[in-house]
Amino acid sequence: MATTTEPAERQQSTRRGKPAPAQRLLDTATDLFSRYGIRAVGIDRVLAEAGVARASLYQSYGSKDALVQAYLEHLDRRDRGRWDEAVAAVREPVDKVLTFFDLALASAPTKGFRGCQYANAATEFPDQALEPVVAHRRWMLDTLTTLLRECGSADPEELAGRLQLVYDGALSGSKFAHSLEPLRTGRSLAAQMITQSLPR
Repeated sequence: MATTTEPAERQQSTRRGKPAPAQRLLDTATDLFSRYGIRAVGIDRVLAEAGVARASLYQSYGSKDALVQAYLEHLDRRDRGRWDEAVAAVREPVDKVLTFFDLALASAPTKGFRGCQYANAATEFPDQALEPVVAHRRWMLDTLTTLLRECGSADPEELAGRLQLVYDGALSGSKFAHSLEPLRTGRSLAAQMITQSLPR
């Protein structure tokens, strides 16, 4: 899958305050890919709903594959930014860990309980290592490890992996059940696991 060289968000808006074609393409693709899946949405639909000519797609991204790459990179930047903003005033490392679950609890209903968008993308492209997906999961795991080390956890690397697994399962459970309960249970399990890992 092709890579992008410049985030679409940085491109200038056109006159009259209307977003530039690249931004409209990215916004529309983000909405449609998240709601219906990447492979289920044809590029003609993206172009039509964005109100953008095909030539603008080639000029801005080059192909649907590159637009998909830009979409996943956008998700990664957006979700890292949301977490950073959410923990800006949080002091305790444990609370910062649990913020991952809190954000999922807040967003799941608004997204129609579609589960993890990174997992959904990986499912659609099982034979490809989607770099933005890999990068996001690596960032989360590294962040968890750092926070657990700050907590004084006996084995932060191992616990971080387990917590990420709990988080993955909670998101999947929430998607299947169309409910917040799996996420609430996952958050509770994560809190217990952290407490049990701390020195007494």
